[in-house]
Amino acid sequence: MTDITVQELKEKMDNDEDLLILDVREPFEKYQSDIDYSPSKLIPIGELTDRVDELEEYREKEIVCLCRSGGRSENARKFLKEKEFEHVKNLKGGINEWARKIDTSLPVY
Repeated sequence: MTDITVQELKEKMDNDEDLLILDVREPFEKYQSDIDYSPSKLIPIGELTDRVDELEEYREKEIVCLCRSGGRSENARKFLKEKEFEHVKNLKGGINEWARKIDTSLPVY
């Protein structure tokens, strides 16, 4: 399975499962609309190849990549799989799907 739905992610968060949310958007996007969760990490997709070592401590944990709608995060998921991160998923529909279905106080952009 390469995708995770917003409902599945919310359930994992509610159950305090050990995962990392990797936001691959630009910083201004994160300030505009964000999932409040720890641990989370912002590494814009254009910087991921140079900063992948920052994720080493999460190599054996589940990583959920997110962006605005799912395209950039899917590219991040594929890249991390190539780097032998085993438990990487793409948030289907991205932060906009989260804003529509989980936290309607967030803007859809």
